[in-house]
Amino acid sequence: MFVSAVLLLVCLYFLILKTRRPRNFPPGPFALPILGNLLQLSLEDPLKYVEKLRRTYGNVYSLFIGSNPAVVISGLKVMKEAIVTKGVEFAGRPQDLFINAITMKKGVVGVALADYGLSWKEHRRFALMTLRNFGMGRTSMEDRIHGEIQYLIKTLESNVGETMSPEHMFHKAASNIICQVLFGTRYDYDNDFVTVIIQSVVEITKLINGPWSMLYDSFPFIRNLPLPFQEGIKNAERIVAAIGDLVTEHKKTRVPGEPRDFIDCYLDEMDKRLDDSLFSEEQLNLIGQDLYIAGTDTTSNTLLSGFLYLTNNPHVQERCQREIDQVLEGKARVTFEDRHKMPYVQAVIHEIQRMSNTVPLSVFHCTTKNTELMGYSLPKGTIIIQNLTSVLNEEGQWKFPHEFNPENFLNDKGEFFKPEAFMPFSAGPRMCLGEGLARMELFLILVTLLRQFKFIWPEDAGEPDFTPVFGLTLTPRPYRMKVELRSTND
Repeated sequence: MFVSAVLLLVCLYFLILKTRRPRNFPPGPFALPILGNLLQLSLEDPLKYVEKLRRTYGNVYSLFIGSNPAVVISGLKVMKEAIVTKGVEFAGRPQDLFINAITMKKGVVGVALADYGLSWKEHRRFALMTLRNFGMGRTSMEDRIHGEIQYLIKTLESNVGETMSPEHMFHKAASNIICQVLFGTRYDYDNDFVTVIIQSVVEITKLINGPWSMLYDSFPFIRNLPLPFQEGIKNAERIVAAIGDLVTEHKKTRVPGEPRDFIDCYLDEMDKRLDDSLFSEEQLNLIGQDLYIAGTDTTSNTLLSGFLYLTNNPHVQERCQREIDQVLEGKARVTFEDRHKMPYVQAVIHEIQRMSNTVPLSVFHCTTKNTELMGYSLPKGTIIIQNLTSVLNEEGQWKFPHEFNPENFLNDKGEFFKPEAFMPFSAGPRMCLGEGLARMELFLILVTLLRQFKFIWPEDAGEPDFTPVFGLTLTPRPYRMKVELRSTND
């Protein structure tokens, strides 16, 4: 009996040691052995807890995900020091979380979640170069986007005078644009294949950073149990398998040296690197998944947020339309270059991105070496959580930090400007690969649709609910909008 009690006390002692903060580590709330701070988190909306702790402990504090210490960073000053000034020291990725299980297979990992090292550097360089070669910021990409916009227009025209939910329409449009870049193909909006894949993406992003993801991260011993996070892993496998089938088709039809899309470019690169194990078909499948998820979910959710704000701020919508009409008079279609003549439209799009705050905690980083931040000591491998919400609505950085107002991006002369605190794509070495594509999509889609249609909040819809659903990305709650054709007098 005495021996058992001693052993129990020894075990408790070591468990408590595991949740003790290292010397000169950022402060934070008391953490329970094994559980860490899990019981204190609002599992439905962890952002509330993150902000509550910030008010207590400041812009650099720590909490425990199970027995793993993590540091939450907030505010522009801290964010700049960590991910810009010391970007390389904070450019790692933790490798034992639920999100890794989604994007990793047999030690191979997609570029977004790869740890900082040679494979990540080589694949990021290749991805950036290939995306640029396929028209990022050029007319070829504009043509792809405009081609997809025609299907959006057809969908909206069929709903003129009616109310409709834009959710599936925007998801499938964003999906088709990235599919054309990656796979050289697009799918009809009622295509079963793309419907299943998009649903898989939606389910995955809901799980990541949600309650079941936190349980997976905190308790390794439950990872093989038949719990909801297993469905997320199955969904990821479904996407990777679908991409694998497309790669197999490409291998049969490709002409080496004459790439049609990202897959062909990657296969060409593999041919050049016959003795290089960094590039492989398995790696290609996972990178394809990374880029597809990133290129679909964030853009579609930003568009959904955008039309939610525009329907509930008709004066903003009307001012956009006046500027669009003036700049595009006599032109068949908008070009990305036209954005420089549309300061108010640019301000509105950036304000939509700021308020939609699509990836509020970014993707977790970790330190690549022992380092310091704001005087605190952070050991190598410390998980870093970016509270991007704190920057996008930081007092002193914005004229109207807590409300939707395009004036946040206009100077006293009415000219567009981008405040330093605008970082919805994060910043530094790990800045989002798809920023250029997302910016072009948002501008071309919004301008083209606002030029032809008026979007109205239905009279019987009640008060709008701007509270998003939390996950890896913040998703607007389902809503309906009324669609009308614009008349010449609008």
